[in-house]
Amino acid sequence: MKELEKIGFGGGCHWCTEAVFQSIKGVNPVEQGYIAVKNEPENFYEGVIVHFNPKMISLHKLIQIHLHTHNSSSDHSMRFKYLSAIYTFSKPQSLEANLILNDLKEIQKNEIITKVYKFGTYKASRKEITNYYRTDPERPFCKTYIEPKLQSLRQNFTDYL
Repeated sequence: MKELEKIGFGGGCHWCTEAVFQSIKGVNPVEQGYIAVKNEPENFYEGVIVHFNPKMISLHKLIQIHLHTHNSSSDHSMRFKYLSAIYTFSKPQSLEANLILNDLKEIQKNEIITKVYKFGTYKASRKEITNYYRTDPERPFCKTYIEPKLQSLRQNFTDYL
């Protein structure tokens, strides 16, 4: 039996990204926190580490979901905090992620600014803010920001939920 693989994602707030990937079949656990790129260990960005079963969901589909559920085409003013990123853990995974990203860029209507980075280091979020959506989906933040992403996920990726 093949072990779980892992990949990191960043793009929006980690509460949103965590909720999205916690909804996907074949993904467990999702670690919410702050990720630094290998060459910039002092700069941390909100993100998640997704552990997934490649027999249940492909890296291609995870990247497609990631691009769909955050603003992957906008270099907005919060990018200093929310780097639009795919964080990889090995050279083969980096190559695969870049190939997938390039394929998706060909069919995407808008320009994609998401980039593939080598994973550097990780700092977990405080326990009190992990599983943010699951612990209280009625919070105003959840209703305003997370629920629309989950609704889009239900409409576009039903087979993976």
